[in-house]
Amino acid sequence: MSLTLDDITLTYPDGDGRLTALAGVGLLVPAGTMTAVVGPSGSGKSSLLAVAATLVTPDRGRVLVGGTETGALTPAERAVLRRRAIGIVFQQPNLLPSLTALEQLQVMGHLDGKRQVADRARELLAAVGLGDLAHRRPHQLSGGQRQRVNIARALVNEPSVLLVDEPTSALDYERGTAVLDLLVRLTRERGTATVLVTHDRAHLGEADAVREMTDGRLGELVGAAGSD
Repeated sequence: MSLTLDDITLTYPDGDGRLTALAGVGLLVPAGTMTAVVGPSGSGKSSLLAVAATLVTPDRGRVLVGGTETGALTPAERAVLRRRAIGIVFQQPNLLPSLTALEQLQVMGHLDGKRQVADRARELLAAVGLGDLAHRRPHQLSGGQRQRVNIARALVNEPSVLLVDEPTSALDYERGTAVLDLLVRLTRERGTATVLVTHDRAHLGEADAVREMTDGRLGELVGAAGSD
């Protein structure tokens, strides 16, 4: 299932006028591919993710998850779509300190039957390399391991779209590269349409495409990460 942003414009109140956060943004992310959006702080990357996640309604334009135009849905219907079809990996994991890695995923699970949720959670932890650490709490995990739990948690409902916000900002180069490689692998294995937002060009992994955000405008294709 693909993600499409079609001619998105988003403004916010700014004194007596309006501040343009996104200006005519267009983006197509096919299923099973990752698009990296790079740009400095304040360029509009977070606004792009908020619109793609249906958390913010744009002034103009369309957001399509698969063939569903989200602007035609009621707020309740958008909430259901967001819960079932969109996974979000936040910059900071924000794990619940009293819960184990396995329990973090189970809390987020909305699958039928407790056994199915538990099985799905264990499978995902194994997929991110934490199968042996399922019963550890956040303070017993490294920063890279906590981010892996964060990624697994975002995938527990089998989303079609995965939105990833600066996942390497608190990690060193080696751990950051490992997290990005993991995201690329999971994107391809699970067929998600993944958008990775980052200001760090050193951590683009093997993204299928790279777009540049500047002053609310999404520039032309820069090229696949790793290309000259």
